[in-house]
Amino acid sequence: MQVNPSDVKIEASWKAALQSEFEQPYFAAIKQFLVTEKKAGKNIYPPGKLIFNAFELTPFDEVKVVVIGQDPYHRKGQAMGLSFSVPEGVRTPPSLKRIYKEIVEDIPGFQAPNHGDLTAWAKQGVLLLNAFLTVEEGKAGSHQKIGWHKFTDAVIQKISAEKEGIVFLLWGGFAKKKAALIDGSKHHVLSAAHPSPLAGNAFFGNKHFSQTNKILEERGLSPIDWNL
Repeated sequence: MQVNPSDVKIEASWKAALQSEFEQPYFAAIKQFLVTEKKAGKNIYPPGKLIFNAFELTPFDEVKVVVIGQDPYHRKGQAMGLSFSVPEGVRTPPSLKRIYKEIVEDIPGFQAPNHGDLTAWAKQGVLLLNAFLTVEEGKAGSHQKIGWHKFTDAVIQKISAEKEGIVFLLWGGFAKKKAALIDGSKHHVLSAAHPSPLAGNAFFGNKHFSQTNKILEERGLSPIDWNL
């Protein structure tokens, strides 16, 4: 089975950039797996229309910053297709609370919001990319072996190859491994511990948010307004 790229519902500039991936057997296998799981009555997150939400909100042509996460949240109502983000009205996850805490210390005037919706960042060119784009309800990591890593690795490589001066924020051991896919001679790779409470306080003090804006401004680009 092969997926017709024209059937993939993803933002136009990404569809053009990733067309060859949609034609690969692994992508067809991902689609077939998800169809089969849903027919079996399993709940898959995020909802189908949000699987490619990061791409919809941050077109290929507008990417300035890439934040690499791992899995979507696996509880009902949490996953929205953006790494670290949850919809308004859903309790802010611990890792995101700690991201906010770092921004409070790093960016003068930033006030931590009472929600976890990062859509405003995405609309400014921050690609909030999870390595795996789906998960089964209640089963963290359940879709890590269905092929999504091939797709999202291709996304990172495409950005690295065709763009310049992108800021990649790699938090935690998993994300740091993605540095191998990035041309460090033409992009900016900022690494830190994961913001999870499991990493203790190692995430704090990295100043990635002010560093990101400094890099963007030096390139003549508008900085990210981290306020939400």
